[in-house]
Amino acid sequence: MGRIFLSAGQGGIEQTVQNSGIISGGTTATQEMIWVRDLVAAELRSRGLTVYSVPDDLNPVARIDWINHHCHTTDVAIELETGLSVNPDQRGVGIFHITDNAERKQDAQLILTSLLRRVPAFPNRGIIADAETSLGYLRFCRWLVIPSLLVEIGYLTNSQDRILIQMQRRAIAIGLAEGIATWVYQDQMKSTSTLSTFTPVYAEIGINLNGHTYPETGILIKGNAYLPIDLVDCLGIHLSQTERIRRVKYRQIVYIKAIDLKPFGISIRWDNRQPTLMINSRYRADLQPMKAIMGRGYAQYNHLSIFLKSHHSTYMYRFPEIIKLYLEEAAIEGVNHEVAFCQMCLETDFLRFGGIVKAKDNNFAGLATVGGTAEIATFSSPRMGVRAHIQHLKAYASREPLVQVKVDPRFDVITRGIAPSIADLSGRWSDDLQYGHRISTLIQRLYQTAGLL
Repeated sequence: MGRIFLSAGQGGIEQTVQNSGIISGGTTATQEMIWVRDLVAAELRSRGLTVYSVPDDLNPVARIDWINHHCHTTDVAIELETGLSVNPDQRGVGIFHITDNAERKQDAQLILTSLLRRVPAFPNRGIIADAETSLGYLRFCRWLVIPSLLVEIGYLTNSQDRILIQMQRRAIAIGLAEGIATWVYQDQMKSTSTLSTFTPVYAEIGINLNGHTYPETGILIKGNAYLPIDLVDCLGIHLSQTERIRRVKYRQIVYIKAIDLKPFGISIRWDNRQPTLMINSRYRADLQPMKAIMGRGYAQYNHLSIFLKSHHSTYMYRFPEIIKLYLEEAAIEGVNHEVAFCQMCLETDFLRFGGIVKAKDNNFAGLATVGGTAEIATFSSPRMGVRAHIQHLKAYASREPLVQVKVDPRFDVITRGIAPSIADLSGRWSDDLQYGHRISTLIQRLYQTAGLL
């Protein structure tokens, strides 16, 4: 029977300082998740399962390394976290799984259903692919060598969810334990039914590379597609120094997980009719301009509309012309509209707002004022707000003068041309050192939604 590794996701020691995670309502995310984790572990052990609690003094990367060092191929791992949002109304339970893995998606649904059966007062956020997160991936889903899921138990920043976490802790633990136990038992049955005395036998899958049949096949391992390393080499991707890419040797050929190529600008799609893995690398050269703030984008009005509607279906009730405004204002100043538009989506949570900046402020990029008492700038109309955003980007990315009258209140305090690329915005526009990567991830998702990849 496979073992279970349980991690209380937030917290750990980082740079010699204990990180307690989110602090809200007089409690911390770390302590709340440790309490839940310990109850889940006790419930699973009462069912005769072997459970390992990941040490709580480890930071997120060290927790993954610890699990990888101690686990066996038949084990599974679950991380328990609670959410954080600047919007106090944001709440609910969701479970994250590695993208494009149908088996892991089913496992996540199993656990979510079990949890909500025990605590129905939690809103259901559903099963979420890790590519939908702001970074485009979750380390706990990608870097572990065993099947893994990340469970986000409500939002500690929401008073209703916080009360449920504290008052329904045992019910949460029982629901999670029931779902996890069923997952492990089912996984064990699958492993037993396909057990080989000598060596595992994996199903083969076809590979289509840039519209043509690739001469070698890939393999399926626990629902994950793996590609032969020779194919990776022909794509011009050098993985020799990349430790986090999982490698498997099967029948004297080295394979890597297909999904791990996405950060390198490779489109990975699954065709169930074949079954065949569809790989497209041709757009990699086209994605290069995406790194620059100045320039032209590829996405058109309908692409931006579909992308925004897929995340916020009712945005047009308040800002019916927002896409048109970004296309027009960006073109006037020579700013890449895709960069500005996706930054707006990141800053406003796809026009939901909910933080310090309100929709009525017409501030789509979290712009501040200069020397005033107000925390954020306000603008007379959506067009003026979009124009200020575009001008602020141009101030960072270019030394060229503005075409239109200046409306950005902080334009003159920026060192012109200091940040020509999206990555340069990290630590400048935001104190988040992953800020630029989050924008780039949204642009890549825009391309995928638009079928440009």
